[in-house]
Amino acid sequence: MSKYNNFTSYINQPMVLTSLAVALRIFSNPLGNVFQKTLIQKNNHPLVINFLTFLLLSILCLFPAIQVDWLSLPASFWYFCLLAGLTGATGNGFLVRALENGDLSVLGPINSYKSVVGMIAGIFLLGEIPNIWGVVGVGLIIYGSYFVLDTMKERFSFSLFKRKDIQYRIWAMILTAIEAIFIKKIILYSSTMVSFIVWCWFGAIFSFLLLCISRPSYGYAVYTWGKAGILYYFFLVVCIGTMQYTTNYIFDHMEVGYALALFQLSTIVSILLGYRIFKETDIQKKLVGAFIMIIGSILIILLK
Repeated sequence: MSKYNNFTSYINQPMVLTSLAVALRIFSNPLGNVFQKTLIQKNNHPLVINFLTFLLLSILCLFPAIQVDWLSLPASFWYFCLLAGLTGATGNGFLVRALENGDLSVLGPINSYKSVVGMIAGIFLLGEIPNIWGVVGVGLIIYGSYFVLDTMKERFSFSLFKRKDIQYRIWAMILTAIEAIFIKKIILYSSTMVSFIVWCWFGAIFSFLLLCISRPSYGYAVYTWGKAGILYYFFLVVCIGTMQYTTNYIFDHMEVGYALALFQLSTIVSILLGYRIFKETDIQKKLVGAFIMIIGSILIILLK
């Protein structure tokens, strides 16, 4: 009995749970991208995928939401919810649009810049001041991205950034990095679960508004939903839900800059999945660049 109690107390240690959350976050994010790209290849509209993901997650959140005392939350909490919903839904919309024509093995590593954006945003919004390791880490991320982006037809050049998939991915990265700061604020006012619930709800609201603005035909949306199959959406919702809940949990237990740096380990998974599932090329060069970018991200972890 004492051995069982010791084991239980061990697995309940915050460090162990946080490590497990990081591992789940690293794998769930690129797996979610795989299902998003697969649905796009089955002629689903990217913004329909974005909205349905948030909508299905919102429905699943109804039961835990009943147990929350929403009236006790301050007005500033709802202010940050609006900002997180706007940046999150728009950022995820850009991400799905990027996956429409871009390679997963290229778009994944570009996300390493998120730790840089998060670090800069953290300076102004959270007072997280970097030191020399942060500067060196930024340099390595930029250097590593040369290897990844140089595998594309335009090579590592200014014309590369004229590509829509690259532009969409950069916007997605910037918006979701800023969103991370707002989520951290929401968590400080509430909890991991409450922040996850409002992320789903406000994401559904703003992704619906984006869908209305783009106005894909209603018949198209219904047709592609049936064609793609329920299983693809089921696994997508599982991946995105796991990704965001573990993200919120991690934000609740470490600084945003540190967390965003650790998340970059998912770039390796993205490259390997792009190679195995979508038959993408130049994997060796992309892996070299990704490893350099990960080293840069890890250095950013040494902000203190």
